[in-house]
Amino acid sequence: MATDAGHPLYAPREIPKGSGKIQMPPDLALIARKVGKSSRQNCGACHFNGGGGDAVKHGDLDTSLINPPRQVDVHMAKDGANLSCADCHTFNEHIPSGSRYQIQAKDPHGKDLPKDDHNRATCESCHGSTPHQDVKINHHADKVACQTCHIPEFARGGIATKTLWDWSTAGKRGPDGKPLFIQGEHGHLKYSAEKGDFEYGENVRPTYKWYNGTVRQITMTDTIDDSKILEINAVEGSASDPKARIWPFKVMVGKQPYDPVNKTLVVNHVYGDDDTAFWTNFDYAKAIQAGMDTAGLPYSGQFAFIETRMNWFITHMVAPKEQAVPCQDCHTRSESGRLNAIGDIYLPGRDHNDWIDLFGSLAILGSIGAGLGHGAMRLISRRRQSK
Repeated sequence: MATDAGHPLYAPREIPKGSGKIQMPPDLALIARKVGKSSRQNCGACHFNGGGGDAVKHGDLDTSLINPPRQVDVHMAKDGANLSCADCHTFNEHIPSGSRYQIQAKDPHGKDLPKDDHNRATCESCHGSTPHQDVKINHHADKVACQTCHIPEFARGGIATKTLWDWSTAGKRGPDGKPLFIQGEHGHLKYSAEKGDFEYGENVRPTYKWYNGTVRQITMTDTIDDSKILEINAVEGSASDPKARIWPFKVMVGKQPYDPVNKTLVVNHVYGDDDTAFWTNFDYAKAIQAGMDTAGLPYSGQFAFIETRMNWFITHMVAPKEQAVPCQDCHTRSESGRLNAIGDIYLPGRDHNDWIDLFGSLAILGSIGAGLGHGAMRLISRRRQSK
């Protein structure tokens, strides 16, 4: 039985306390002798269920990837590359490549499979920096991450991912006085007395942002600006940043408690047998006070709820190349254009600039004029030769 932040039991222990039931530790030596090659299934036993359930956290990681069809993921499909997680996420002294907290915005090394540098969790490490036959498309790779074009939607395997989590509505009880839990049409909880309201999505179009390799994480001691939506892990980058590229993200919409006086997030004590645990009595005042006291952090005694956003990188569920994002999805003036939120670049087909448009029109007219002039000269020359 796992306990103590991921550690197994190392000695017999009474669980739960006061029950008289003794939980024996596992035979770690026996377990070690049975260690074998990793697979999508055993890696996914944890990673597919991050956040409390299948597909809850990531959006591009769920149990559909244990044996996916090619249209869901070309790398993991048996009729595709049939890769396991460890083929890309290699290790060097127990440090994994491709950490979600240290994703490379741009891999300058290109192909590195012949080397033994244990850093293969980038597209470039297998495919190189110029993988396309079309030179113009290769130019895009300098400012556009491979995933932006090759993962048109996430949660494509038939399993919905959580897109909204609102803690502010938690604590409701039904007519019988018991904590309220409501399932949606697909079997997901859409309301939980313990956690609040949820929303889910399938085949979700990513949100696109500049990313240069730096993520600014909000900590419990940071002073926050509660006049606007709080980004829990804002990503940095811009068009003028040579290290930045446009990346796809799942943006998790949330609402969570904070201290409106000290302007900090708070520790909410949710689980336990004591009277202050939120899941015991559904009293935020008691639960937050207990959490902050235990953490030893300043607390004004007041709480409110702030709307938050969390960015999750989308790197799995790579579609077949014929299903890559078409050019017109970005180069369009339509309100549904994928890159409408990227406003610090001039995007042909989307943006309008008088001087650029004039230069382009003149270039087109000049090309047409040159072609007509060339044709006219050939016609005149042929007539002269025939006389």
